[in-house]
Amino acid sequence: MPVVLFLNFPTLAQSTSTSKPNIIVFLVDDMGWQDTSVPFWTKSTDFNRRYHTPNMERLAREGIKFTNAYAMPVCTPTRVSLITGVNAAHTRVTHWTSPDQNKNTDYADATLNSVDWNINGFSPIAGVQHTFHATALPEVLRQNGYYTVHSGKAHFGSAGTPGSDPLNAGFEVNIAGSSIGHPASYSGRANYDSPVNGKPNRNAVPGLEAYHGTDTFLSDAITTEALKAIDKPVAEKKPFFLYLAHYAVHIPLTADPRFLNKYLQSGLDSTEAKYAALIEGMDKSLGDVLKYLDDKKIADNTVVLFMSDNGGLSTTPARGGKAWTHNLPLKAGKGSVYEGGIREPMLVRWPKVARAGAVADQYVIVEDFFPTILDIAGVKNAKTIQEVDGKSFLPVLKNPAFRDDQRGLVWHHPNRWIAAEGPNIHYATAFRQGDWKLVYDYRQAKLELYDLRNDIGETHDLAASNPAKVKALAALLTRQLKAWNAQWPTFKATGKPVPFPDEITL
Repeated sequence: MPVVLFLNFPTLAQSTSTSKPNIIVFLVDDMGWQDTSVPFWTKSTDFNRRYHTPNMERLAREGIKFTNAYAMPVCTPTRVSLITGVNAAHTRVTHWTSPDQNKNTDYADATLNSVDWNINGFSPIAGVQHTFHATALPEVLRQNGYYTVHSGKAHFGSAGTPGSDPLNAGFEVNIAGSSIGHPASYSGRANYDSPVNGKPNRNAVPGLEAYHGTDTFLSDAITTEALKAIDKPVAEKKPFFLYLAHYAVHIPLTADPRFLNKYLQSGLDSTEAKYAALIEGMDKSLGDVLKYLDDKKIADNTVVLFMSDNGGLSTTPARGGKAWTHNLPLKAGKGSVYEGGIREPMLVRWPKVARAGAVADQYVIVEDFFPTILDIAGVKNAKTIQEVDGKSFLPVLKNPAFRDDQRGLVWHHPNRWIAAEGPNIHYATAFRQGDWKLVYDYRQAKLELYDLRNDIGETHDLAASNPAKVKALAALLTRQLKAWNAQWPTFKATGKPVPFPDEITL
């Protein structure tokens, strides 16, 4: 299969100007809303006090904290939406992609048939089976004078497809990125691998052979290599885009020995202590990035955007054992369209533009990163294959009090994530407008309504007492799903499609 990109916009001369800001996206995997010493609620909680993330605290002091930032319920949909600017309902990449090409990762369900989603993920090339074809963000930036570096987890597409290799998406450098969704190990001593029957694990992290047999933790290796890679554009005074996407804090819970003992001594059990150590190791990476910017004297001209790809993994029955992430007071966790599965820690530092120490309550969603980053880079009227759904949050960066209560956000997850049942972790779609949120559970043919301003934990379903609001939001959600031609499940018993939200009678 060819891996040559066919672009539909002109190649621009490479800029040597330092007026364009450098841009760093610092993406964490499976980090819950409470997994940090920075509170993203109206108050600090016991969970915030459990963790030690001083560099996130610094970023919050020096930038803007977003208290209503959202991703998708699972990883690949978030990552594809970030680099394409398109909502998961529109890309049809609604679930995580397997390293194996053409493999549907949905668990079988007794009630509903699996939908025809794009199981191979994103593709920069047209005509690849079961993929969403789009012009990727790094490609647009590269064509507009940016030096583009990927380091860490990619998970944009399945192995053997063009989207599995970040170099095909417009990155000039790819460090350790492939089709895998989590590492086999975080340990350099283990070569970031855990062999199966004497053979390398398919989730072994590629491209870090220089660190094999060393004590270098994976989070450090990808950070060190990323900073080495941007030495080149910094020396050439060329703007860079660094996408530093951590494998942390996804399983396996490999203990980071530098931080483990402090959490054991604090009274956490071994599982929770390993997780907390992974968190602090990730935060140490953030500190290394900020120090690099300071040392190179480029911090004032560099935008740092911090985000997680989905909610914390608060349910582990499929793997056995106890949960180690606690999203409370949010409901549920990874895999769910309830707040615990989609609400994320988000920070943005842009010196002289974003007011230090500010808090933004405006809700934003991951596809907004695409148009926002292009706005930051000064890229106007970029020609892309896809229609972009995201909305730039540049107005929020310039004015944290900015408010838009009319915009609607959509989370579409017509998939079964794990075998076990749980709090609406299968086959659900949600819609937010203002402080109101509608949740549609297909299997129960049930619409739920929540007032997030007064009930962030989604504990009080107001559907019965406010049918007018339910009807209005159901109409808006249905209209958007149909406009995007979102894939829609059918019942196994009858073969008929599940009713749309506006067809449900309270």
